[in-house]
Amino acid sequence: MKKVAPILISVILLISAFAHLFYPEYYAGLIPDFISADFANVAAAIAEGLIGIALLVGKYRRFGGLTFAVLMLLFLPIHIWDALREHSALGASPIPEFRLIMQLGLIFLGWRIYKKA
Repeated sequence: MKKVAPILISVILLISAFAHLFYPEYYAGLIPDFISADFANVAAAIAEGLIGIALLVGKYRRFGGLTFAVLMLLFLPIHIWDALREHSALGASPIPEFRLIMQLGLIFLGWRIYKKA
């Protein structure tokens, strides 16, 4: 778990960073109207890419775990908002609710990586 989790999260983050840049329409429904979609996608891609790389480099893994937890914490309001909307961007219930629970697990996982690295 100590070595697998950072690698798994890193791969997911790097794929997500790529998707933010090349498939931004996938995230369109999760970006509130008052935030520029272009800015949100580029900022998320940069953050996810840098954190993904940090998780792969032993000397930066601890920092990567902490920043991953913070990033997931920052994304939490978006997932709460989406789960409470009449028409969720993630689809019909229980998908948004499951994603919200998963978000809490990801925050915890980032914290565990931080504490164990």
